[in-house]
Amino acid sequence: MAEHRTTDIYGTITWLGKVPLDRPNIRSQAVDHVRATYAGFEGDYHGGVTRASCVRVTGRHAKGTEIRNTRQLSILSAEEMAQVAATMGLDVLEPEHLGASIILEGIPDFTHLPPASRLQAESGATIVIDVENGPCNFPAREIESDSPGHGKAFKSAARGRRGVTAWIEREGDLAVGDRLRLFVPDQRPWAPERSDDAG
Repeated sequence: MAEHRTTDIYGTITWLGKVPLDRPNIRSQAVDHVRATYAGFEGDYHGGVTRASCVRVTGRHAKGTEIRNTRQLSILSAEEMAQVAATMGLDVLEPEHLGASIILEGIPDFTHLPPASRLQAESGATIVIDVENGPCNFPAREIESDSPGHGKAFKSAARGRRGVTAWIEREGDLAVGDRLRLFVPDQRPWAPERSDDAG
């Protein structure tokens, strides 16, 4: 049995960005195309095959421990961003403020894709979804800087709509306008009470 199920769902890249290596804040900068490598996007602050553990994983690893970098990319849904913006009373939520790597259009309920789902471009570049990206205060600061009075609303408005973190499984080129096909794990949801039925 294949480990993933091919879907007929595609997301179109509407925006690409990189966070500069010498970043003064979390803001990403728009680009038309990128080279996706095993270390993430070339020249991106969040690149690297490994990274130092942060506060999000200190329940498993002491802060600063070298771990596999599954947070190479931050991917968001254009539709969910529009919902967040409307909730915050903004006309638009800028990808730069969120430190976004990719904005995709066309995949419903994007933030809740199953972990280990794949997004594959025609170039062969393949992205692995890690987990939902929880809202934090860093984007709120950038939003507040450019739209005073709105930043504080970000965390609650973005809960469940903040997108996902991801990493590169197969290298390749990505560009604005590319379509990424969705593959989802071919397994039922975890149900520990049914463990005796596994087979």
